[in-house]
Amino acid sequence: MTKELRRLSIVMLFMFLSLFAATSWIQVVEADTLAQNSNNKRTLLDSYEIQRGSIIVDGSAIASSVPADDQFRFQRVYTDPGLWAPVTGYFNPALQSATGIEKALNTDLSGTGANSFVAEIERMLSGQPQRGYSVELSLSSAAQRAAYEGLEGLKGAVVAIEPKTGRILAMASTPGFDTNLLATHDATAANTTYDQLVNDPANPLYNRAIAGDLNPPGSTFKILVAAAAFATGDWTPESTLPNPARYQLPGSDNTVSNAWGGKCGEGDTTTIAEAIRLSCNIPMAELAVQLGDEKIREMAEKFGFNKSFDTPLPSIASSYPRGLNDPQTALTGFGQGQVTATPLQVAMIAAGLANDGVVMNPRMVDAVIGDDLSVIRSYDDSEFGRAVDPEVADEVTAAMVASVSTGAARGARIDGIDVAGKTGTTENGNKPYTLWFTGFAPAEDPKVAVAVLVEDGGGKGQSGSGDSIAAPIAKKVIEAVLGR
Repeated sequence: MTKELRRLSIVMLFMFLSLFAATSWIQVVEADTLAQNSNNKRTLLDSYEIQRGSIIVDGSAIASSVPADDQFRFQRVYTDPGLWAPVTGYFNPALQSATGIEKALNTDLSGTGANSFVAEIERMLSGQPQRGYSVELSLSSAAQRAAYEGLEGLKGAVVAIEPKTGRILAMASTPGFDTNLLATHDATAANTTYDQLVNDPANPLYNRAIAGDLNPPGSTFKILVAAAAFATGDWTPESTLPNPARYQLPGSDNTVSNAWGGKCGEGDTTTIAEAIRLSCNIPMAELAVQLGDEKIREMAEKFGFNKSFDTPLPSIASSYPRGLNDPQTALTGFGQGQVTATPLQVAMIAAGLANDGVVMNPRMVDAVIGDDLSVIRSYDDSEFGRAVDPEVADEVTAAMVASVSTGAARGARIDGIDVAGKTGTTENGNKPYTLWFTGFAPAEDPKVAVAVLVEDGGGKGQSGSGDSIAAPIAKKVIEAVLGR
């Protein structure tokens, strides 16, 4: 072979290998991305021939597809749509739109992902119609219903988490909406409904559990500040702080007070444990200033602040900003000022403390399953990281148990069960308060951690409180999980 032919052979071999690599990359690595591209009309039309998989909770379908007499072949139908709307979202082929789990796991549900390739070949050989995979969620029907019914008539959200695993047991948000009205193949009707929801001042399309307009966490944040203090080794639950009736913020003319306007118990000093039990603002503000914003932010980030989580629904990151000055840091000591949080994040604080200081990544999908009930893909528990040592978690837990049994969070008490909890009543200037509760139970062997958010003072303006409105909702969810 001449030198020229040898060179030409090498060039042609190189070109063949390059073409092989490129086509393999497109057909394997980029398959899902290309299949889900909105401009890929072939995949879109093919997907209409596939019966979409179900979304399943406790063995029952909360979203399924039935035959339709139009070009889209199948109509998506939702059971108890208001109850499950924040989770399922909706799927509408006429508008080429999807939200919630319908969007996050579309490739599996629609049967158009790379994982469905083998199943499609098997269906073709057997002559059976292709079907999308179903998705099995971690949620509990009982917990979800307790959360939804507890929020009835309110603007708010509930998140319940299994502390040891991170599995989400409930994710409710109100006011809700009827997903069936947005799934209709009548595009005009669907768009009309959507426009009405978008223009509704109550913002029913918000999933307040993980997004929407974030709120300061109020006094629920005190347990994180206490954890940051105990973790330094310089502070204990019995460490004392000055106990005035008003506290002037350092470097500022502004003052803050405890919610009732008086001191935090009797005496010229009070303990951190007592400040948690009675939900006192002043000692926690003093403590925050002594700790400094950096230590608090570092602890907040160990619990998940400043990070978005995919459950697989993406959450807005809760925020503890950098570079706060002393008066701003003092306000964060009792969850006011520039710190903001989602109910998911507040539930993660409680769940991390309940799990001996280890924070788990939150998730709401257990498995993707075929129509023969075979498990196509399962989801494992995973650690986000250790926030505090078990001893610190125990110290904060003891103060939270005292808060429910004899302190400011008695609305969450359950006979025969030690509940660890913390309320929050967040000021919003002259606007109605934002009400919170977070906690877990049983305190000695936690099965569930809960966060409850109620906006607009629960309809009671500035007379509503976290203990009277948010805590009883959490109690119902805890009882549902524990089978009480």
